[in-house]
Amino acid sequence: MKELLRTNDPVLLSFATTLLAGESIDAVVLDGHTSILEGSIGAIQRRLMVPDADLARAQLLLKEHGGLKGRV
Repeated sequence: MKELLRTNDPVLLSFATTLLAGESIDAVVLDGHTSILEGSIGAIQRRLMVPDADLARAQLLLKEHGGLKGRV
């Protein structure tokens, strides 16, 4: 698994996971529970992970839809 995105923005995570699912790219959000435990200070970002083989396609897909805002 490779990291596609790291953010505290739940809307961006939802958008990205839905977009990837529509293209049959499996995505896993890591650190979600840890992020919740630390409260609302935003110290721990959630990571969106995709399979190694799908990373380039996932990056391109999010760029095309404006979902990465210069993050890749």
